[in-house]
Amino acid sequence: MKTIINAFFLFVLATHVYANDPINSNGARLPSKFIVISMPTDDEDAIRKVASTFKPSETSDLAVGVGTIISYLATPPAETVRRLKHFLNTAEKYNLPVVIEMDGINWWQARPDLWNWWDKSKPGYNPDNRKNVEWTSWSADSAVKIGWRNWGRQLRVGPMPNLMSPAYLEACHAEIKRAIPIILDWWQALPEQKKHLLVSVQIGVECSIGANNWYYPGGNALLEKPEKGDPVYGLRHDVLPARGVQAIGYAAVSTLGLANSGELTEEQVTTAVSKYVTDLCKITSDLGVPRDHLFTHAGGWKEGESVYFAALNPYSCPGWSFYTYARDPSKDITAMKAVAQSDAPYWGAVEWLMFDVKKQSQWEEAFQRIFAIPRLRYLQVRHWGSIQNDTLAIKAIQNIIQ
Repeated sequence: MKTIINAFFLFVLATHVYANDPINSNGARLPSKFIVISMPTDDEDAIRKVASTFKPSETSDLAVGVGTIISYLATPPAETVRRLKHFLNTAEKYNLPVVIEMDGINWWQARPDLWNWWDKSKPGYNPDNRKNVEWTSWSADSAVKIGWRNWGRQLRVGPMPNLMSPAYLEACHAEIKRAIPIILDWWQALPEQKKHLLVSVQIGVECSIGANNWYYPGGNALLEKPEKGDPVYGLRHDVLPARGVQAIGYAAVSTLGLANSGELTEEQVTTAVSKYVTDLCKITSDLGVPRDHLFTHAGGWKEGESVYFAALNPYSCPGWSFYTYARDPSKDITAMKAVAQSDAPYWGAVEWLMFDVKKQSQWEEAFQRIFAIPRLRYLQVRHWGSIQNDTLAIKAIQNIIQ
């Protein structure tokens, strides 16, 4: 029975692929679907290793590419530009398709002029910066100084930005307007047989409020204390919008004009996130990135959670993370409902990884299932360090691209 099922998935994948094959001017088949592996921006050795490990096939339109996160508020502009150009040029050198993730939410340490509202002794101090960070109530007097994130382990991060702050949005716009022309110039300069090397400009990394940057009750008082004393109980995604910690989102909701009193709701917070994502996608689209190359990455953790739908807008294709449903994303009911509602040409599994895989066939079956779902453009494995020494994953990817 397993052999029959595997053969069926391969048939579906093959017929779906070849029905939409792009052909270049020389008559060669070009990739149109991608397994992207996220990479450190400056690690050329890792990028070279990916290129040597996953040789493209001349008879398949499924290829391996590399992705990277450009956190454009985390480094000075000159360093951001250097990293972006280095990544693009290195990928081109090794003939690898690319996904560029433009993130302005998760890391913004290079902009204390936006978030430092409390420390006169540190750069950027301005008490008005309370307006640029999140609050724990409807008053700017409750502005946060600190946040927490769990990307493999809990760590302290800077305060959650107010996604609707005019000053914060202006900073995001400025960096997007700096970076996108670099990407487009690089893409336009590619010869016709290499145009497929730009897979996606991706807006955000799990765009949300209070999930990848949450606030423990009384968190400001912990800022000057040792991190070892921090709470560690983390989030409960079944309790929205607070997620089992201290609710934030008041600043964004208030700035947007949705409410300034009463109970903060999930729908209000999602509206602010959606507005943020749509705004940045419009800016990027206006700069010249076509919709079939522009993707969003919305949050989404609980079935039915409204923030999944923040990925939908008229300018981009939607994308989400898949961990719980990595083996079969079609079982993520809310994501698939959003895909069905989307009028975009594609969607993306823009962050993806399986755990505790014991057999190569389990990797292959997962790839077969996901690429059988209509309109999938790419799957991005998070990240190279997770699979580089996993021979089962490596062999499975080598098989599936052939």
